Amino acid sequence: MGAKRPTIYCAVTGHGFGHGVRMACVVAEIQRLRPDCLVILATRAPRWLLESYIPGDFIHRPVSLDAGVIQSDSLQMDLDATRRELTAVYQGKNALIAQEADYLRQNQADLVLADIPALAVSLAHQAGIPAWLMGNFGWNFIYRDWGPSFWDLAEQIEADYQACDQLFRLPLAEPMTIFPRRRDVGLTGGAPRYSEAELREKLALKTPPERTVLLTFGGLGLASIPYETLAKFPDWRFLTFDAQAPKLPNLISLPPGSFRPVDVMPLCGRVISKPGYSTFAEALRLGVPLVSLTREGFAEAPILLAGLQDYGRHQIIDTADFFLGRWHFLKEEPSPPRLTEKLDPNGAETIAQAVAEFLP
Repeated sequence: MGAKRPTIYCAVTGHGFGHGVRMACVVAEIQRLRPDCLVILATRAPRWLLESYIPGDFIHRPVSLDAGVIQSDSLQMDLDATRRELTAVYQGKNALIAQEADYLRQNQADLVLADIPALAVSLAHQAGIPAWLMGNFGWNFIYRDWGPSFWDLAEQIEADYQACDQLFRLPLAEPMTIFPRRRDVGLTGGAPRYSEAELREKLALKTPPERTVLLTFGGLGLASIPYETLAKFPDWRFLTFDAQAPKLPNLISLPPGSFRPVDVMPLCGRVISKPGYSTFAEALRLGVPLVSLTREGFAEAPILLAGLQDYGRHQIIDTADFFLGRWHFLKEEPSPPRLTEKLDPNGAETIAQAVAEFLP
């Protein structure tokens, strides 16, 4: 029988694509440092998304340890449906923890790294191994902001967070004081896979960056991007990942799976998005100006927007103006960052180094 491989179980919250992206960036670095490591990714994020950031092999275990937020698109949240699903998760948590702890023991896992489902802590400890978490907010922070009907669930989440062995706190974060052991790290994010010249050739793009805009709104997208507004900017080029986008002379629809947002950001003078850590982090790492909508009712959003204003060239626009086609912001220059200091761009490398040193 061969020697046991060092094994890490990576649990990812089932909310949009951003959590999966930043975990995948860390996993890619772990594999670079410890190519002997077996990685298990426990997430309902699609395998194609994970593979777009992870060059090596991994086991994809499609299990969810939390509910995140139930949304119809990247801005519209259904709090009642979220509460129902989250309640169901916690009503069945004993069976879920037992199932996954048994899986950890069977695979002789050495460590659980999670972003940022609280139940990952319980299942790790039931299997007798440490639980390390990473993130810029805890779900208790989001749910407590939604009022008393969520507070009992937030308390259950906090009980696990308080038992976490190590938190890697990313930039653009809430205080996360519920975690007893916190280590601040830098930004996570992928690196573009192509040179700007290669991309321009692939996309037949001749428009300069100052008139090239990426529209990207996370894995859930937006229900109604006002594409008719693009007619007001005939000498500009807009890039989108929206498979339902209309065919317009100044709109380039990027084929599914062909590129990631970070791949095409260097072509762009601006990225238009909604508040979301992964998009913000990748644009900040590359120094690309961000135009962000606002987002009501999500406690993370004001923190992300404040961080964007502190560290990046930016424009914060009214969501209603965006949907009504009032895009006068494109005729204005982005504001400079409020602070002169730069964020550390090497968060994924820092977390991966700690994991590599811990593994046997």
